[in-house]
Amino acid sequence: MNNLANKLWGFCNTLRHDGVDYGDYIEQLTYLLFFKMAEEKDIDLPSIESYKDADDNEIENKEVSWVELKKQSGVELTHLYGEVLRHLRKQEGIIGDMYFQAMPRLNNPTNLKKLIALIDEEDWTSIDVDVKGEAFEALLEKSASEGKKGAGQYFTPRPLIKSMVRLTQPDPFNTTEKEFKVYDPSCGTGGFLVSAYEWLFEQKKGAFKREEIPRIKKETYYGQELVPRPRRLALMNMYLHNIEPIIYLGDTIYEEPKSERFDVVLANPPFGTKGANNAPARQDFTIETTNKQLNFLQHILTVLKPGGRAAVVLPDNCLFEDKAGDVFKILMQDCNLHTILRLPNGTFVPYANAKANVIFFQKGMPTENVWIYDNRTNIPSLTKKDRPLSEEHFVDFEKSFGKDVFGNNKRKESSRFKSFNISEIKERNYKLDITWLKEENGESENGFTEPSEIISQATTELKDVIKDLNKILKLIGDE
Repeated sequence: MNNLANKLWGFCNTLRHDGVDYGDYIEQLTYLLFFKMAEEKDIDLPSIESYKDADDNEIENKEVSWVELKKQSGVELTHLYGEVLRHLRKQEGIIGDMYFQAMPRLNNPTNLKKLIALIDEEDWTSIDVDVKGEAFEALLEKSASEGKKGAGQYFTPRPLIKSMVRLTQPDPFNTTEKEFKVYDPSCGTGGFLVSAYEWLFEQKKGAFKREEIPRIKKETYYGQELVPRPRRLALMNMYLHNIEPIIYLGDTIYEEPKSERFDVVLANPPFGTKGANNAPARQDFTIETTNKQLNFLQHILTVLKPGGRAAVVLPDNCLFEDKAGDVFKILMQDCNLHTILRLPNGTFVPYANAKANVIFFQKGMPTENVWIYDNRTNIPSLTKKDRPLSEEHFVDFEKSFGKDVFGNNKRKESSRFKSFNISEIKERNYKLDITWLKEENGESENGFTEPSEIISQATTELKDVIKDLNKILKLIGDE
């Protein structure tokens, strides 16, 4: 955990004595952080027209701001905090979406005051987004250890996100169409959408034409998320970038798709099989399967515009399991599945141990050749502490991929990058678990990490955990 997470986590332990669990703490933290960052960015929130204070006095036109919260103490602080949340969740548009079902859980005014003071110590908008993200990842990871749903369903490693964004180049200005939409069907806390906008901002150096700003701000970034908490984080994160995305709350694969169609889809559908007991009853799904990731892939086929492009993370089993060949047969008839990236072992550690891939395709033309880049074989397994995923892991792949977003560059084969004709794919019944390199070090032939490496990794991580615990004990003692 970074130092920021240590501070926040130390205070979370204090709140446990008041019956506030980790999940509630993280949620309340997002409400308060948004107030603080809105103040730092001079964003005005809608005032409360009238309410009754703790002494039953009528108060009119009360400003909703971080400054006003800091002024209060005692019962009036918790009372105003509750009124603010009730007020914001009634708002139309993105503010109401961000505070959907928001309820105050911090009922002890002393602890609420302490948390406000703790947050006030930092200038949050000046902190690198990765640092803030790491802090939330650490808190969600700790929450997972308490029996809550873990961070794995919400987070994709940022180096991977950034690589996928660079290769798909989601540029709303590089088109002859009047509209350009970027979409993540399982957006979690909004990592892909935030990164897509930050990439665009960097490319254009923040210089957008005045007439284009409304389109970029309100009509470009879309998502859907099943769980309210990560959706709230995604909305807040984008709003603090001066973007008002449309992020639907609902089940992407079991509900009928919305009317929008998209130019770029970036996605990492949630791993696992939980909740996937029945195949979705959707007319646009040609193949009936309970595999969630394959159903997300069928959903993307529906919502992607002709000529649109997608980059999608899929676990290994989706390349060879029972219905995988049927789904990929249809995909390769309708789309050019031009590139598959085999990700290093441990890419999603500690949130998931799944071996995974990224597939890149364009809708509107059949597949002729599939290029596969093996970024796994003979590459040491990644760990969160000693060998974390970095952007350097994708340098050679991006060079091999080329600058054309549709994979139409003249490509050269190498030991890690091979091309397979559609005739070869057909012979394999469209199963895409194709390997050619032989594992020579660090792992056994079955792809599992050697026991000695597992023990070494576990020992290192346990030492890090002990260090973190000692820091937390010191924080509690200082308090």
